[in-house]
Amino acid sequence: MHIRVRQLASAMFGLALAATLPANMQGFPAIAIAETHAPAVASDRDPARQANLKIFDEVWSRVRDSFYDPKFKGLNWEAVGKKYRSQAEQPNGKLARIINEMLAELGASHTGYYTPAETAYYDLADIFAGGLRRNLPKHFPPNGEVAYVGIGILTRFIEGRHFVSGVLAGFPAAAAKLLVGDELIKADGAPFDPVRSFTDKAGKAVILTIRRGARSDTQAITVTPRRLRPNEMYREAMEKSARIIDVGTLKVGYVHVWSYARFAYQQQLEELLTSGALKDADALVWDLRDGWGGAEPGYLDIFNARSPTMTLTERSGEQNIVNGKWRKPVVLLINEGTRSGKEVLSYGFKKYGLGPVVGTRSAGALLAGRAYLLSNGCLLLLAVADVSVDGERLEGRGVTPTLAVPFELRYAQGNDPQLARALGVLTRTLSD
Repeated sequence: MHIRVRQLASAMFGLALAATLPANMQGFPAIAIAETHAPAVASDRDPARQANLKIFDEVWSRVRDSFYDPKFKGLNWEAVGKKYRSQAEQPNGKLARIINEMLAELGASHTGYYTPAETAYYDLADIFAGGLRRNLPKHFPPNGEVAYVGIGILTRFIEGRHFVSGVLAGFPAAAAKLLVGDELIKADGAPFDPVRSFTDKAGKAVILTIRRGARSDTQAITVTPRRLRPNEMYREAMEKSARIIDVGTLKVGYVHVWSYARFAYQQQLEELLTSGALKDADALVWDLRDGWGGAEPGYLDIFNARSPTMTLTERSGEQNIVNGKWRKPVVLLINEGTRSGKEVLSYGFKKYGLGPVVGTRSAGALLAGRAYLLSNGCLLLLAVADVSVDGERLEGRGVTPTLAVPFELRYAQGNDPQLARALGVLTRTLSD
């Protein structure tokens, strides 16, 4: 594959996706429409207003010059800029909200403005660290190592409330026995926030007030946050998610791949399946729900039984497997959080009959994204190339499972109907 195409493919993540990309936009020319909004002299002395307009102009200009569709999907981008710039210059304006509302007009995945108040900001900064490395030390001193303090969970904000949507194996939330579906209400008595609740509290006990059932009373759970490096966290969580589930006399392997934003994730998956914790399983549940994309089509080759596996045995007796394959039954789990490169895998898995796909329709977020570090340290994620798979465009469509299984996240109390259905499918398959 041509190197430029390979970089764009690896940049996809639904967001989530990683490539070596250009960096910040300091000194980027102000947008032309700024001239039609010359501020009054008195307003010029408002540093907050000027800072907001500078960032707004950086974002608008970058979209103008780099968005994958030069026709902006039929939008008049200059007119859109004028509309939202007038909002951005108002006092006490919510800049992030205004910019994201402007970007939403494009109706494109892999396009958004992220601030340090969001865990996604740190994930993206680490995913795209190669392209951002020159500027990361300024915002992550002293050496640009991307990290934040947290407990290893994914959350969704639904109707004004925070719910746990993922618990990463091996991290503080799992140790504290938080469950998927728990409502997160307070942290140390203050309203819960995914980032602020744990800032400067690494190694210190934090009391979370949660609600586990829709009609149940609240309860207190003690959790001890730690410093998290996103890429390392997702790799470790994948490794520790790998387990054998006993279903009667059958041994079903399970692994949750939270991110594919580095080839190292695929290498680790192959090791788990061919020589690690899952090698003796009778079947496999491959969980691609939620998290980040970044996968390439070739990652499906591990399920292609029509090529040989080679084993190298050294003098010491140590063995290395080359081109290892999984030749036993496998079920794929997907949901609305399965995005980008993971959707490529889901599409191929279903189309070429590698096994059943269980869950809900994937996100339909399949463009190639690139990250830009702005002069204020926030991140712009921007779709820079369109993507098709076998000639089909999945953006806005997603992948439909072969077996649709709904999952009500709120107050799920750790129950997982999609995983339960996958185990049932494998049980029937192996019993036939």
